[in-house]
Amino acid sequence: MKKYLIKRLLQSIPILIGITIMTFAIMQLSPGNPMQTMIDPKISSEEMQRAQENLGLNDPLPVQYFTWIKEVFTGNLGYTVKTGQPVGQLILERLPATLLLTGTAFVMAFVVGIPLGVYSATNRFKAPDYVLTVLSFIGISIPSFFFGLGMIFIFALKLGWLPTSGMVTIGADLTGFAKFMDYVKHVTMPSIVLALPTIAVVMRFTRSSMLEVLNQDFIRTADSKGLSKLKVNLKHALRNALIPVITIFGLSIPFLFGGAYITEHIFNWPGMGSLGIQSIVAREYPVIMALNLFTSILVMTGNLLADVMYAWADPRIRY
Repeated sequence: MKKYLIKRLLQSIPILIGITIMTFAIMQLSPGNPMQTMIDPKISSEEMQRAQENLGLNDPLPVQYFTWIKEVFTGNLGYTVKTGQPVGQLILERLPATLLLTGTAFVMAFVVGIPLGVYSATNRFKAPDYVLTVLSFIGISIPSFFFGLGMIFIFALKLGWLPTSGMVTIGADLTGFAKFMDYVKHVTMPSIVLALPTIAVVMRFTRSSMLEVLNQDFIRTADSKGLSKLKVNLKHALRNALIPVITIFGLSIPFLFGGAYITEHIFNWPGMGSLGIQSIVAREYPVIMALNLFTSILVMTGNLLADVMYAWADPRIRY
């Protein structure tokens, strides 16, 4: 396993370099540039030209890329064009809020999705299976912005059970359990909206894989030995059905971070997703490139975690 991990980490280096090249190229191909958001009628063209020169926007593209990548490897992700704030500091300020939201959605997706998939598979072609199948297709198909606005309308505006937006109640001096419950109320709706598509996918994969495993000979052998249905389904069938689900486990990490862009914007959640939307509107290219790089690292990390978990789920797999 140790040799495999080292090999995978070494393979990730050229992939990561290729991702940085693509990210930089896409930003350069996008229309406009950051200076267009700073245009002031009082600023002369000479001053604008000097500003572009100071920012390095007039340098050849290879020079701009190597300047950027050199700073990235030293831990400097650049500075925002408008305020000059370090991008790394800006991301670190937003990271805890995004981790809280995506972590809650991640746990919710698998804690809810796997049991529903097992229940659907063990009740194949029965009423619960049909209901869960329809609900899963709705969960996969419904746009997150529509579902989010619907939840705000029902649970916040009509029923008044949950706050409409934000991470904490503004102006409330809460401590201890009251502060914890305030966080819970604020994170409930956005985490459900973010987790819904993943819950549906996990449920469908679990159901499909369970149905395949339940037809295997060793399951019939376990049944013939008089083992309880619960023990057969959970101990023998579920563990062997986890391989496809583990793939979703690895890929859902970057998926949830990507979905946080829309969800955080809808619920005014102060995380990296809302920062990404603001940066796209303001053409803050250093922030956008840093967020893309961060998401790419998450994709590689998720795939590596999935490969490691394969060996735990299926002892026949060895690296």
